[in-house]
Parts: sequence; C-alpha cells; structure tokens
Amino acid sequence: MKTVSSLLDEHWYERYKRISKLNIRSSIYDITNRCNLRCKGCFFYSSGEDQVASEETDLNKWAEFVDKEKERGVNLAILIGGEPTLCLDRVETFYNRVPSFCASNGLIKVPRDRFPDMMVGISLWGDEQDEKTLRGMDTFAVSSKNYEGDPYVYYLYTITPNQIGKTERIIRKIRDVGLKVHMQLLSNDEGVDGFSWTPEQLRDVREEMDHMLDKYPDTLISSKYYHEVITSGKMLGRSFGWEECPSVTESFDTRDPKPKRLIHFIRWASDLETMHRCCTSASRDCSICKDGAAHMSWVMVNKRAHMRSEKDLQNWIEVYEMFAKLYQFIPW
Repeated sequence: MKTVSSLLDEHWYERYKRISKLNIRSSIYDITNRCNLRCKGCFFYSSGEDQVASEETDLNKWAEFVDKEKERGVNLAILIGGEPTLCLDRVETFYNRVPSFCASNGLIKVPRDRFPDMMVGISLWGDEQDEKTLRGMDTFAVSSKNYEGDPYVYYLYTITPNQIGKTERIIRKIRDVGLKVHMQLLSNDEGVDGFSWTPEQLRDVREEMDHMLDKYPDTLISSKYYHEVITSGKMLGRSFGWEECPSVTESFDTRDPKPKRLIHFIRWASDLETMHRCCTSASRDCSICKDGAAHMSWVMVNKRAHMRSEKDLQNWIEVYEMFAKLYQFIPW
C-alpha cells in the first residue's frame, strides 16, 4: 500500500507536513455589484450576476452574516465584486472576523492603516494594449503606484493569446515595483475577437510560463504542474469540466456521483442570501473554463489520486503550496 511517507523523502515529507495541517475552508463573497471598470470578458457582468440580487447595505447584517460563515467553518473569505474597494466598510466586517483576501483592480488603494496585513490580489489583463482593449485603460499605471513594494500584494496576471512571447516584459515590470505575480489564462467569456485560445497557442503559452518560472522564481508564484493542468484542461488523464469541478456551490451540486469537491464551498451574492452556481459564471461553458483557482482546487482535492507515484505527489504538494502562498497561509 502506498502511503505519503513511503512515497516521499525527508525533504518532501516535511513540505507535505507543513501544508497538511492547514485545513483551508474557503468561500467567495460578492461585496458589491458595482465596479469602476467594465471589462470585456468579466464573468460577473457577462453572465448577469450583477442583476440577480440587491446589495445589502446594513453593516450589522453583514457582521451577523460573517459570524455565521465563521461558525460554518470558513477560514478563508475571498472577497470579490464588482470592485470590493468601493465598499471598504463591508470588507472590514470580514477582515475583523476571518482571514480575508481581497480581489481588486487596484485603482483604489486599500488603506494599510485600516487593513495592515490583508492580502490583495490585483487583476492585470495582458499588456498595455490588451488592457486598453479589454478594460478601457492601462490599470497597471495606477495600481503599481498604489501598491509598489507592498508585501501583502501580488498581481493576478491573466494571460491572453496576444501575450505569447511578451510575458517577460510584464513580469519584469511587476518585479521592478517589488511585487509578486501569479499567472492564469483568459477565458474570454464575451467572445472578443482575437482573444480565444487555439490548441497550438495553449502549448506555446505553457512553454513560456515554464520558462518564466525558471527565470524569475523569486517573482512568480507558480508551478509547472499547474501550467500543465490549466493549459491542457487535463489532470491524470481526466478532463476538467462540470463533472470534475470542485468549486460548485454546495446547494447546486446535484452531480451523481459527486466528484471530490471543496468542503461546504458557497459563492454568495451581495444580498447575503442568493447563491451563485460556482466560483465563476453560471453562463460559462465549463469545458473551456481557464479559471486558475478552480484548476488549483481541482488538483488540491484530489490528493489520493496523486499518490500513485513520487512525482505525482510532489506535483500535488507544489500546487497546494502555491495556493497557500497566494492566500498567505504560508509565507512567500
């Protein structure tokens, strides 16, 4: 019988023990339906999720809700929107009660006197031209000034097909302002011309992501196994999609048989009552979803499947470590 200890040497076993104690239990929360950008391809607006619920404005109800979520076992609140920094008082109700991560476009600076150690992930959609095409402006010009050198910030660099051969310049820009970067791929939910992936482009971008990780290991928070999974949509011979996704809201999960999934995961709307189908969009075709967190979670919940060889288990450990670093359960 293969066990963790029999598959790993002392070094890898110590790494495994560090993450095995974390017991991460996350859920996702729409802080607001509003945003100060309208990005082409944003799943929140392209799927009409901003219209399904009215925002709760009573801070006491937000506080009561967060307390109940904590009682439900949540130890990582992932705050999204819209744009969460438009409602910092709501963000604060989470921050004061449970470990919290804020996903932001970076145009409004999170005040560090109020949120000294809250992790902030800044969205970046390609280079300056891609950003202007998809988001209407070069957000990096603003966000980099807001967060230069902040140890609790990283860029979530959403790579588009146009970025193949160009990612190094962006990664160096991020490094030069003293920040980390994590990579994922654009899903192009609104079908913008020129921004959908071909199989050849996915192979090319995987090679480039691997090369960037080799060249900038102190800037990139990533792993080559993650690159393989997100570009191929496959893990251990299985294909990502509705039947496999671990990030489906618990009450929507009518799959039979149920796959391995995040325990008690829910994505909540801003009325604190409505639930969304999954961590992204109810209108997205799951078979072409490129969401980075969903693919990371897919690996993470399938530990036993990765216990078929030493290398497979090491791959699993690296992905779990990557997730834990991005949400600061372990240091960079």
